[in-house]
Amino acid sequence: MANAKKMDYAILGLLCHQPMTGYDIKKWIDKSLRLFWGISYGSIYPTLSTLTANGMISASDVSTNERTKIAYTVTDKGRAYLQKWLEVPAGKNEMRYETLLKLFFGDELGPESSIRQIEVFEKKVRAELELLRPIAERLTTLSKSADSAHLYHYLTCQFGLELYEGDLRWCAEAKKLLKEGFEQKL
Repeated sequence: MANAKKMDYAILGLLCHQPMTGYDIKKWIDKSLRLFWGISYGSIYPTLSTLTANGMISASDVSTNERTKIAYTVTDKGRAYLQKWLEVPAGKNEMRYETLLKLFFGDELGPESSIRQIEVFEKKVRAELELLRPIAERLTTLSKSADSAHLYHYLTCQFGLELYEGDLRWCAEAKKLLKEGFEQKL
């Protein structure tokens, strides 16, 4: 199980909620998973093919007159495979921020460059928060509904809000310290 691609589990998890086409999966990824888990569009269809070949999902033709469409549904084997993975503690949670890597070596260029890097990062974080806040509001209501999946989505969303808000607090403090440190040297 350790060697399995996490993409397999992400797609199986989405299909546990409802049958979806590859395009539907991409839309779900774009509006939810991409905020905390990177998945490339180009890997969706190869993963669907592999999962189908391994009996984890089944494919059915739901074409209309206009377009060919294949909908995928998780099988009992796929659901069991996902559930087994869900039981195993996460191997690692990675935090890979290129901004922090550049900041770590920021002394090579000085505080102005680091402040610019932080400002670019800050702008991206604010944009992500703007996307996440309406989702959080909607999930606050939905988390109280009969569909228990909404509670799990809500908790994931809350983690994102806390993380991004913490990032913004850090940005403000880091810029302040870099400016103060720079001014002290003058």
